[in-house]
Amino acid sequence: MSPVSPARKPLPRSVRIIGGRWKRTRLPVADWPGLRPTPDRVRETLFNWLASLSGVGGGALTGWRCADLFAGTGALGLEAASRGAAQVLLCEQEGALVAPLRALRERLDLSMLRIERGDGVAILEREGAGCFDIVFIDPPFDQNALYPRALQAAARALRRGGFAYLEAPRAWDQDELAALGFAPLRYLKAGAVHAHLLRVADRG
Repeated sequence: MSPVSPARKPLPRSVRIIGGRWKRTRLPVADWPGLRPTPDRVRETLFNWLASLSGVGGGALTGWRCADLFAGTGALGLEAASRGAAQVLLCEQEGALVAPLRALRERLDLSMLRIERGDGVAILEREGAGCFDIVFIDPPFDQNALYPRALQAAARALRRGGFAYLEAPRAWDQDELAALGFAPLRYLKAGAVHAHLLRVADRG
């Protein structure tokens, strides 16, 4: 979830899960300040990247443990759940956005979902070290201080060789990512979105 310029394009009323068990399920997009779901095309590319790097065909993430720190519509975490993730942590500050996530969990009986209201980075910082396979990081574009804090928390929370997805208003270079514990693997620019797939750097 990220704010855009005042002249932003109108939001879609819903986005869809692209693949897996709940393919084509629509996720409502609330008219909420700062909400901008990750575009379908970017999500499809991200999960194709993960499939190719993990060696699991069809975009499946069977058994993965995932954390979505700035859930918004839940599109990233729910996509992971649809593709076989065993555990998905969705973090969201705004109660108006948490309620539809909880309703969807009940409607689809998504027992793998854990939904937490609050600061996603602080929630991740309380989790055990090495307990996730991937962390999705898509903070509001105007809150620059969140990026390094989120990446540092993710580097600790990820297993060795784990992944982070970073969505930002600019490209991050190799040196600044290395300083936070990551190596870049894939990159895509789509409109205002700079999408990065990262891997935890070898801790030695």
